Amino acid sequence: MDPRVTARFKDSFLTIATFAELGVAEPLLRALAAENYTTPTPIQAQTIASLLAGRDLLGIAQTGTGKTAAFALPILQRLSSPREAPERKSVHALILAPTRELAVQIVDSFRTYGRHLGLRHAVVIGGVGQHGQAQALSRGVDILVATPGRLLDLMRAGSVRLDAVKFLVLDEADRMLDMGFIRDVRKIVAAVPRGRQSMLFSATMPQEVAKLAADIMRDPLRVEVTPKVVTVEAVDQRVYFVDVANKPALLSRLLGNASLSRVIVFTRTKHGANRVAERLARDGVGADAIHGNKSQNARQRALDQFRSGRIRVLVATDIAARGIDVDGVSHVVNYDLPNEPESYVHRIGRTARAGAKGVALAFCSPDERTYLRDIERLTRRPLLVENYEPLPRSASPEPRPAANHRPHTQGRTGAPHQRPASRHGGQNQRSAQPRRGR
Repeated sequence: MDPRVTARFKDSFLTIATFAELGVAEPLLRALAAENYTTPTPIQAQTIASLLAGRDLLGIAQTGTGKTAAFALPILQRLSSPREAPERKSVHALILAPTRELAVQIVDSFRTYGRHLGLRHAVVIGGVGQHGQAQALSRGVDILVATPGRLLDLMRAGSVRLDAVKFLVLDEADRMLDMGFIRDVRKIVAAVPRGRQSMLFSATMPQEVAKLAADIMRDPLRVEVTPKVVTVEAVDQRVYFVDVANKPALLSRLLGNASLSRVIVFTRTKHGANRVAERLARDGVGADAIHGNKSQNARQRALDQFRSGRIRVLVATDIAARGIDVDGVSHVVNYDLPNEPESYVHRIGRTARAGAKGVALAFCSPDERTYLRDIERLTRRPLLVENYEPLPRSASPEPRPAANHRPHTQGRTGAPHQRPASRHGGQNQRSAQPRRGR
């Protein structure tokens, strides 16, 4: 595409009001209308026309921006007009995702948007039997969504061929880097024809992801829709300064408030997720854990129960920070602060979706204050400090009224102004913030 045409398109995309004006075909428009999708998001408005024209794309976008539809709609349209039936074990469009949950979500989106097209879809992920996946691929599929490790297993077993791939998508590329999948991704890309159309999406652009993009793409259109303020404005963000030993009691006390109606609690480790879920279950709170050590069936069962409201709390490691789209999450609790501030952004993005309001609560122990400082530097937004008095050891958790809160101010270095904590590890109203340097 001529750069001048691209520039004119970028200047005018904000005036585009409908998917039809982007060139989306009628069967896809019907499917979108059935889902009440009427107005393209910014990333969709900037990319769909170029992807329909066959251009490679480098998209820098966070979760929740509509990027799945941005690549799914052009792929579906180009595969269906005219449709060429895939040969045995072959694939025409390959989408790689870092986690099982994201892969399942993506294939569901393809099925939803392509319901009138008659294309064949498959998803291959770890945690479930390989035989059934090989059977699904035996006839060939139009669209395959896969996690890298399981796809390599099937390639080695001779269950799938990638020599007919026309469209390649790498979604959440930075997450694949974090999870150690980049080498696997490169092996997979090497098996795909050079003449394919390539799309790479990433919330951030670390050096290794940028190099991967340069190696696999041809003159890509670069679109960046990450906002200057990286946190969702609709999220009310608060922090409790609390010792590690008092975190379980604080969580139980907060859950005594019925306004925490659908809650995701993030922990740093898998064992920590299990411990929190088990404690909540003992306290009579419907909860389950989801993390990498769980089987895919167990993870899917927990997600289904959470979506349906049969459990109130989902306890998760960062595997769930991207790729789980559950409506109506009222609160996100960062039980452990992440050591990467970007992970905080993805975690709190699980609430306040689709224009709704949401609350993100952070539990900050003394050894996590550096993480809090990094989060506030990234978001450029101080968290509001909630006053917290730890319960006596003999007391049982009771619901408390909403505490007064005030901005968590920062000094010139961006570190929190800190005051001494109470000897129980909590904060009294005079000492809601620990003193710097303690």
